[in-house]
Amino acid sequence: MRRFLGFLAFLVTFSSPSVLAQGRIDCSALHSKILKRAVHYCVQVPGSYDKKDASGQESRYPVLYYLHGLGDNEQSFSRSGGWTLIEDLREHGKVGDFLIVAPEGGASFYINSTDGTERYSDFFLREFMPYIEGKYRTVPGREGRAITGISMGGYGALRFAFAYPELFSAVSAQSAALILKTPEELNEMAQSHSDAAEALAPLIGDPINIAHWKANDPFALARKNKAAVKKMAIYFNCGQSDNFGFEDGAAALDKQLTAEGIPHEYHPYPGDHSVSYFLSHLGEVMEFHSRGFESAKTQRSSGEK
Repeated sequence: MRRFLGFLAFLVTFSSPSVLAQGRIDCSALHSKILKRAVHYCVQVPGSYDKKDASGQESRYPVLYYLHGLGDNEQSFSRSGGWTLIEDLREHGKVGDFLIVAPEGGASFYINSTDGTERYSDFFLREFMPYIEGKYRTVPGREGRAITGISMGGYGALRFAFAYPELFSAVSAQSAALILKTPEELNEMAQSHSDAAEALAPLIGDPINIAHWKANDPFALARKNKAAVKKMAIYFNCGQSDNFGFEDGAAALDKQLTAEGIPHEYHPYPGDHSVSYFLSHLGEVMEFHSRGFESAKTQRSSGEK
C-alpha cells in the first residue's frame, strides 16, 4: 500500500506539471483550544480562486469537507491521486470549481468520546468549519457546504450530515464504516479483542455506553431528523467484497432510507476496501457534489433576479 501511494505521489509531482499549475494545495495547522493540540489540514484550491471575474470581483466558492479513513491523514487524499483526478475532471468540464478541505482526524471517528476527553465533533463544528470559512472566500450557508468521506470518514460524513442537516446541503460516503452490530454484540467482540471493538472502545466506552452509541448512530440520526434529511442530497457506494463487511451496513442504510421515503443514490459495486476501489469511483462522487453546488448556484442567481 505504501509503495502504491508513493508511486501515485510521484506521478502527481513529476508527470503532470501543467495540471498542478491550475490550482494549489494549502497545508497548515489549526491550534485547537477544544482539543488542546494542533490539527493539521489541507485545502485543495482551484486555479480560478486567485483570479478575478469579468467585473473585477473575487468570487466565493462552495466547500466540500473530506474526511479520511482510519490510518490515513489530511494528506492522503492528495497523495493517493485524488488531486490529479479532480483536476483532470475540471479540465474536461465534468466538475466545477470548489474547495476541498481535508482535516486530520486521527482515530477519532469524528465524534466526541463518551468520557469527554476527545471532543472532535465539537472541534470540527465550533472551530474548524468557522476557521476555514473565515480564512477562505466560501459561499455562506448550507447551500455552499457539503461533506464526504471514506471508511471511517464515510461514517463521520454521514453522522455529521444526519445529525446536523441544517449545516450541509449534500453528503456522500464511500465504503462507510457502518456497523450493524448491537452494543451487546460489540461488547462481546471487545472481550475477544477484535480490531473494530478496540478502535471504538476509547470513544464509546468499555463496556459500551449505549446512550452515546445511539446518539452517534447514522441510522438513528437519519430516522430522528427525517424531515430535514429529506432535503439533503445523499450518495453512497460500497464494494460488494469489502474487507470489513461494510457492504451490509450500506445495504441496510439504503433499505432504511428507501422505506422512509428519503431520496438518495446508492451504488453497490464490485470491489474491496482499497485505495484502487475508492479512486475508481471518486469521479462520480465529485460529479455528484459538483451538480449539487451548481444547482444551488443557479437557485441563488434566480433568487437574486
